[in-house]
Amino acid sequence: MQFEWSYFFSLFSLPDFWKACVTVIELSALAWFIGMLLGFLLATAKLSQSPLLRIPAAVYIWFFRSIPLLVLVVFVYNLPQMFPGSGPILSNPFYSGLLALVVTEAAYMAEIHRGGLISVAKGQREAGRALGIGLFGLQRLIVIPQAFRISLPTLINEYITVVKLTSLVSVISLTEILTVGQRLYATNFLVMETLAAVAVYYVLIVTVFGWFLQRLERYLDLNFRKPQTLVEADVAKLRASAEALPDSAPKAAASGTAPILQLQGIQKSYGTHKVLLGIDLNVEYGQVVSIIGPSGSGKTSLIRTVNGLESIDQGAIKLFGENFITSEDKPNSARLRQGVRHIGMVFQNFNLFPHRTILDNVTLAPRYHGSQTELSEHRAYALLDKVGLLAHAHKYPHQLSGGQQQRVAIARALAMEPQIMLFDEPTSALDPELVNDVLNVIRDLAKEGMTMLIVTHEMDFAMGISDRVIFMENGNIQLDAAPSTIRSDASGERVRRFMGIEASAKVEEPSELGTILAQ
Repeated sequence: MQFEWSYFFSLFSLPDFWKACVTVIELSALAWFIGMLLGFLLATAKLSQSPLLRIPAAVYIWFFRSIPLLVLVVFVYNLPQMFPGSGPILSNPFYSGLLALVVTEAAYMAEIHRGGLISVAKGQREAGRALGIGLFGLQRLIVIPQAFRISLPTLINEYITVVKLTSLVSVISLTEILTVGQRLYATNFLVMETLAAVAVYYVLIVTVFGWFLQRLERYLDLNFRKPQTLVEADVAKLRASAEALPDSAPKAAASGTAPILQLQGIQKSYGTHKVLLGIDLNVEYGQVVSIIGPSGSGKTSLIRTVNGLESIDQGAIKLFGENFITSEDKPNSARLRQGVRHIGMVFQNFNLFPHRTILDNVTLAPRYHGSQTELSEHRAYALLDKVGLLAHAHKYPHQLSGGQQQRVAIARALAMEPQIMLFDEPTSALDPELVNDVLNVIRDLAKEGMTMLIVTHEMDFAMGISDRVIFMENGNIQLDAAPSTIRSDASGERVRRFMGIEASAKVEEPSELGTILAQ
């Protein structure tokens, strides 16, 4: 039996096939898009801490991933027998097929979205919380854009699957591509030629729409973005506009006021392991306080309690003399978010938002909190100039070195005009050659009178820049003293051993870096 090529080619001029192609495109596109939206809601519910959301979502996903689509299509089409009111809609094969596809695809899409959501680094959410961004703002501005980029290749593949699954709707007589083919070969018995043409139509749809979706994927892939370094003329213009802004450098409070930050009896445990055993600490306006100590002493846990990234088991934290955080507070409370806006945070691993330019990273929080776009941009340019990165304003974080990224993180924190800056080992993730650039920015902030709490392993830096050095060990503050006291007093012996310095020599002959930082 020979293949009828003339008949095969004639099928591509048949209007019924092209109308069926439109039906397949409409059905697959709607099912994919609606299923993608519902799937995201299911994924979010499944990741929720609330059992009332998590358990029903998990059951839905399990159930509808288990039922064959063909069974579901027939079942939905016959639902009007049980619920006559659904007849006007579900008696239409297109809507019945769409509902069955959406219900099934939502379950599959949920798992795709869940994979994307859990792939977004924890530090991204923490960076948003440190900027005072609420739960919905975090999802909309930070988490969802990144999760979508991660999930997009799999979502595109799922669209291709949906296109092919539309052929199953032929069992309820929807006039789609396979239905047209079946009607033809039922009359002329040219099965192979007709099914070959059906296959080509499906391949054509998948190829065309797959190409468009892959173009979208490529557009969203930041690795294909070329670095945009501003030319000197543009830098000069932006610098001039930034210099016209009013001075926003922090001003020290008048004497007699309450400390800017007070920690009272702070206790913190992770399970049965106690990391903070009752920390009492006052920080005055304009002070630079460095926290040092061996690994596991509770330094990072302590600094993360100050802006609510870690809850406290007992005690209280006061900001500007007023209650800020207590052990009874709920995470992400309104009072916490309001207070966090006065506290800048710089993380060890930068935690810049990779899907946003350097300029967008710096302006995101001010815009979220209501700052005018033009003012926030000018302020961002001024801050980027301050940290020596104005020419890189339109690059993305991955296009910068580690030291440059950390300086952007400092600029992003300063954009909120905080009264206190927290630094969690800001140089530990950097190559030695990049450390000094970051330390110099912090030194400049100290000269401007910024109140700072710094967790660091840079001992020369801590001794050279700090008004006070706090030595922590085993969850307690073992010593809180000025650098001069640590160098010379008997009480600083344990700290000197930790630093590896001699008592008297460092008073008269400080290290070269310590001398520079003290200037």
